[in-house]
Formats: sequence, C-alpha cells, structure tokens
Amino acid sequence: MAISNIHETLLLYTKQKSMINDKLATNMMNLLNSSKQVAEEQAKYNDQADEIYYSYYDSDPDTYELLSEQLQEEHELQLANLNSWEQELEVEKNNLETQLNEITSFESSWTKLLQTNIKNDFSYGGVQQ
Repeated sequence: MAISNIHETLLLYTKQKSMINDKLATNMMNLLNSSKQVAEEQAKYNDQADEIYYSYYDSDPDTYELLSEQLQEEHELQLANLNSWEQELEVEKNNLETQLNEITSFESSWTKLLQTNIKNDFSYGGVQQ
C-alpha cells in the first residue's frame, strides 16, 4: 500500500514538472519575442531618424531638432516598456526554475524512499536494514 502511495506522489510530481516545463517554454518564447521586438523597435527608430535627418537637417534645423527630440522620447518610452516586460519575464522564469528545482528534489527524495520500501518489502530471509 505504501508503495502505491509513493507511486501516486511521484506521478503527481511528474505532472507538476510537466506543467512547469510548459510554462517555462512559453516564458522562453515570450523572452525571445521581447528581444525581437527590441530589435525591431531599434530598426524602426533608426529608419525614422534617418528620414528626419535627410528631410530637415539642412533645410529646417529647428524642425529637425523638434522632430528628433519627439522621436527620441517615443523611442525611449517604447524601450522602457519592452525592458519592463522583459524584466517581468525574467522574474517569472527564475520563479519557474526554482519551482522546478524544488519539485525535482522532492521527486528524488520520494524515489529514494520508494527504492528503500521496495528493498525492504522484498528482502527474502536476509538481514533487514
């Protein structure tokens, strides 16, 4: 009876590990997407900055300054939002990895207990340990 209860516990840990691994995979994809969005945002900013430069730098310096400052502020806001999201994902990733490590250690303990119980249940005529 004890062995079947330990098996149930191990199956529960396996299920929990699977669920955490799924969340971790989703989190890693979101981290990848956030990095991609940062690169896309930077490329967009560079294109817009070039356009402003070539359109206004020589002909209208005041407009160039104004548009450059606005573009810079928008770019910094976008990057701040993306960095904030990336930091949240990193925290979530660390929490999931910690949970996974805890479950793995619990699972290891229960596996050792199962092995000990099986060994004790099937010792034939030998010295009990």
